Amino acid sequence: MKLTDYISVNPAVCHGKACIKGTRVMVSVILDNLAAGAKTEQILQGYPSVSLDAIKAAIIYANNK
Repeated sequence: MKLTDYISVNPAVCHGKACIKGTRVMVSVILDNLAAGAKTEQILQGYPSVSLDAIKAAIIYANNK
Protein backbone atom coordinates (compact mmCIF):
# COMPACT_ATOMS: atom_id res chain seq x y z
CA MET A 1 0.00 0.00 0.00
CA LYS A 2 1.34 3.38 -1.01
CA LEU A 3 0.38 5.80 1.78
CA THR A 4 0.52 8.84 -0.48
CA ASP A 5 -2.44 7.38 -2.37
CA TYR A 6 -4.56 7.82 0.77
CA ILE A 7 -2.85 10.37 3.04
CA SER A 8 -1.91 13.95 2.23
CA VAL A 9 -0.22 16.71 4.18
CA ASN A 10 -0.85 20.17 2.81
CA PRO A 11 -0.16 23.36 4.80
CA ALA A 12 -3.27 24.92 3.22
CA VAL A 13 -5.57 22.11 4.45
CA CYS A 14 -6.35 21.54 8.15
CA HIS A 15 -3.28 23.52 9.22
CA GLY A 16 -0.96 20.98 7.59
CA LYS A 17 -2.17 18.00 9.58
CA ALA A 18 -2.30 14.62 7.86
CA CYS A 19 -5.67 14.09 6.17
CA ILE A 20 -7.35 11.45 4.11
CA LYS A 21 -6.49 12.50 0.56
CA GLY A 22 -9.18 14.56 -1.14
CA THR A 23 -11.01 15.25 2.14
CA ARG A 24 -10.66 17.37 5.25
CA VAL A 25 -10.93 14.29 7.46
CA MET A 26 -7.78 14.25 9.56
CA VAL A 27 -5.95 11.00 10.24
CA SER A 28 -6.17 11.86 13.93
CA VAL A 29 -9.99 11.86 13.70
CA ILE A 30 -9.95 8.34 12.26
CA LEU A 31 -7.52 7.18 14.93
CA ASP A 32 -9.50 8.85 17.73
CA ASN A 33 -12.64 7.08 16.56
CA LEU A 34 -10.87 3.73 16.51
CA ALA A 35 -9.36 4.37 19.95
CA ALA A 36 -12.84 5.17 21.28
CA GLY A 37 -14.03 1.76 20.12
CA ALA A 38 -15.73 2.67 16.85
CA LYS A 39 -15.90 -0.12 14.30
CA THR A 40 -14.65 0.54 10.79
CA GLU A 41 -18.24 0.24 9.53
CA GLN A 42 -19.27 3.09 11.84
CA ILE A 43 -16.43 5.28 10.58
CA LEU A 44 -17.35 4.52 6.97
CA GLN A 45 -20.95 5.53 7.70
CA GLY A 46 -19.95 8.69 9.54
CA TYR A 47 -17.41 9.72 6.92
CA PRO A 48 -18.71 8.51 3.54
CA SER A 49 -15.78 10.11 1.71
CA VAL A 50 -13.38 7.77 3.57
CA SER A 51 -12.69 4.28 2.21
CA LEU A 52 -11.71 1.16 4.07
CA ASP A 53 -8.26 1.35 2.46
CA ALA A 54 -7.94 4.94 3.70
CA ILE A 55 -8.66 3.77 7.26
CA LYS A 56 -6.00 1.08 6.90
CA ALA A 57 -3.58 3.70 5.55
CA ALA A 58 -4.30 5.95 8.53
CA ILE A 59 -3.38 3.11 10.90
CA ILE A 60 -0.18 2.36 9.00
CA TYR A 61 0.68 6.08 8.86
CA ALA A 62 0.30 6.34 12.65
CA ASN A 63 2.46 3.27 13.20
CA ASN A 64 5.21 4.82 11.09
CA LYS A 65 5.22 8.10 13.03
